[in-house]
Amino acid sequence: MRYFIDTNILLFFVSEEDRLSKEVFDLLWDSSNTINVSTRSIEELVYLLRIGKVKVSRWKETKDIFNHIDELGFSVDYFKKEHILTLGKLIPIHDHKDPVDHAIMAHAITNKATLISSDGKMRFYGNQGLNFVWNRI
Repeated sequence: MRYFIDTNILLFFVSEEDRLSKEVFDLLWDSSNTINVSTRSIEELVYLLRIGKVKVSRWKETKDIFNHIDELGFSVDYFKKEHILTLGKLIPIHDHKDPVDHAIMAHAITNKATLISSDGKMRFYGNQGLNFVWNRI
């Protein structure tokens, strides 16, 4: 099965596995699944690393993030025009304003992949085409 992982899931997977539910942990380790990381998540990680909000010992430079994703067997998927077109049609719920979250959801919807996230607000986008696995721990 094809999955996209939200930024928080990638961070938990590489630095805080105990913050992943058993279901999500098993999905990520199942070699029959394709795990995609949006370039929008990587952009967010670069920003969070630069301002010191997150720390991952292996990530000294941006290229380290890409190398680590490759080592995990995950795929980087680039945000393109078709994803932006889906983003333009996405109707935000009233208290969910994070533009990176919206872009990652649009990416998953366009690619017909299931999104895995710890953000429970994303579960309310099912009526807009989002397939979702909530990392509820």
